[in-house]
Amino acid sequence: MAKERRRAVLELLQRPGNARCADCGAPDPDWASYTLGVFICLSCSGIHRNIPQVSKVKSVRLDAWEEAQVEFMASHGNDAARARFESKVPSFYYRPTPSDCQLLREQWIRAKYERQEFIYPEKQEPYSAGYREGFLWKRGRDNGQFLSRKFVLTEREGALKYFNRNDAKEPKAVMKIEHLNATFQPAKIGHPHGLQVTYLKDNSTRNIFIYHEDGKIVDWFNALRAARFHYLQVAFPGAGDADLVPKLSRNYLKEGYMEKTGPKQTEGFRKRWFTMDDRRLMYFKDPLDAFARGEVFIGSKESGYTVLHGFPPSTQGHHWPHGITIVTPDRKFLFACETESDQREWVAAFQKAVDRPMLPQEYAVEAHFKHKP
Repeated sequence: MAKERRRAVLELLQRPGNARCADCGAPDPDWASYTLGVFICLSCSGIHRNIPQVSKVKSVRLDAWEEAQVEFMASHGNDAARARFESKVPSFYYRPTPSDCQLLREQWIRAKYERQEFIYPEKQEPYSAGYREGFLWKRGRDNGQFLSRKFVLTEREGALKYFNRNDAKEPKAVMKIEHLNATFQPAKIGHPHGLQVTYLKDNSTRNIFIYHEDGKIVDWFNALRAARFHYLQVAFPGAGDADLVPKLSRNYLKEGYMEKTGPKQTEGFRKRWFTMDDRRLMYFKDPLDAFARGEVFIGSKESGYTVLHGFPPSTQGHHWPHGITIVTPDRKFLFACETESDQREWVAAFQKAVDRPMLPQEYAVEAHFKHKP
């Protein structure tokens, strides 16, 4: 009998809506919340265990199932749960994927089932009001210490601001929503709630690194996405949600260490931390630097950009053996990777940019771009 019940649960997994985790979309979920009626992956099941007042989980394959639990799963399932718990998710709200950090997935699951924010829109106030202020821990640019700073996000002014003192009249920095990006970087920042915010100043990228002690940082993240969404709706009045949502925030295509040499390619190679952000390849002395030592714009093949494995024959001075050459209309950039797999991943990231035709506004960025040595 127990085998039959388990087989019945396994058969429910074959329904189209149940083939992926109800929360992060990972394929082949083999856990289930028998109080919510959803099939979930191992990683999300751990988060469900932390909210036992809402969700109780079992392994589809290993645990014993009662008849009533099997019937409950049969009458619910992932599609039914989405229809109920995700009925009013704002377009701008970030839906996590299997590769996203624990915090993003945890807050999505809590927002859905525990706080029921997408059933009752009035609970979305923290990120949909167009204004938010509060204290976040911000990393100091020079000393690397995290200090509490007041942050204000105002859609009306189109800016995120922070103040060095609570009573300060003037902000230390004003970051325009138009040029702002936010991405979770827990490993890099060394805090599970670490968020990297970038913005443009004088056409150069600036980084700030912040965190909040609890999951509220996800509300800040979604408030920033909401502000960008409303800015883009005005900037591109004909565009639909499907066009705008991918532009709200972006994760970096690739990050890591490479070696680089200067424009004359006669000086030695130096190890630098590189970040590939859309078409901007930035390099830093340290991953947590406030601004890049230099940036390289990577355009499309139609505009004369090419990515090559290896170095020109006469290249010297590199310690790492696996070379990459990026040919631009102005010059060649040479980079060295420590391992062959690093080289492969970087080439793939560069090739992705080169293969993609440039948008009209990207030509303007290219024209303004100053290649720093």
